[in-house]
Amino acid sequence: MADVSKRPLHFLSRIPRPVRVLIGIALSAVLWILIGDRISEFRVTQGSSVAAYALAIISIVMLTGYSGQVSLGHGAFLAVGAYACALFLVNLHWPIWLSFFVSVLAAAGVGAIVGIAAARLSGPYLAGTTLAFAVGVPSISGLVNILGGEQGISWDAVEQYSPPSRYGDPYIFLNKWVYWICGAALILGIALAVNITKSRYGRVWRAVRADESAAALAGINVARSKILAFAVSAGFAGFAGAILSVTLSSVAPSTFGLSLSFFILTGAVIGGVRSIYGAIIGALALVILPTLSDMIASNASESIHTNLPGVITGVLLVLTVLFNPGGTAAAVNHLAHGLRSKGRNSAH
Repeated sequence: MADVSKRPLHFLSRIPRPVRVLIGIALSAVLWILIGDRISEFRVTQGSSVAAYALAIISIVMLTGYSGQVSLGHGAFLAVGAYACALFLVNLHWPIWLSFFVSVLAAAGVGAIVGIAAARLSGPYLAGTTLAFAVGVPSISGLVNILGGEQGISWDAVEQYSPPSRYGDPYIFLNKWVYWICGAALILGIALAVNITKSRYGRVWRAVRADESAAALAGINVARSKILAFAVSAGFAGFAGAILSVTLSSVAPSTFGLSLSFFILTGAVIGGVRSIYGAIIGALALVILPTLSDMIASNASESIHTNLPGVITGVLLVLTVLFNPGGTAAAVNHLAHGLRSKGRNSAH
């Protein structure tokens, strides 16, 4: 029988979990910085978008993948977080990280309210409720003067979160500074999400997803767990909305339309609706596919150029559902498990 201590990376299991988390955060930060130093300004901007979309997909993973609730309107929670960030950042001149914190709290509060209604609903009724919420929030925000109306709120990024003077001209270094901010937010979000899903709350959500009746018989308050899942998921979505607003230096109703909710949901399906790390794969797909379609349709008519990204995304979504329902992350895990099994068999 093979010696377990000789298996690759076995020594990691001997390191206390908090230390492993800190090591993972440090390595992720170094990798993010190294990537940013080796790509163009345009790719740096895309990297910031990847961070925002990954956090948004994580919010779907936590709600649908772990607690089993379906939401078709998560773009509305992104809007709540983005507007909260803009109001505190621009109007009250709060520091950017404090504005992020307020965005998370605001979105989580709204998510808890929606969760109270969601706890009484399931299936298409829940999906319809969240869909109506996604339609209503951007429409209402366009009617409120303090939110900038239909034009929204825009700001000078250098004035609001200028990079330190030691980096030189802030306008030249701005994109990379935003990229670093978004990367730090993504790493923090992933660390929080992983710890939450591995905690008692994550186990409760999985139990409710598997069988609500059995969970209730085991002493779990099903309604409370659903409300908590909605609040936590909405908080992550609000964080994503704040990151997206910082990337765009603006927030407007048109940014958070119904298409954004479907866009995020598509990324969750592609990456894996039950995988937090798969959110990065889904976010990369969402950012890369429009660029790919531009390359394909560079000499095509305007109508083809406009509609091709949606067609490619739709085809990829259908293929994922048909041939790999678990998403890309599940396929990678299955492949890795097969390789480990093969290695153990060869060792015997």
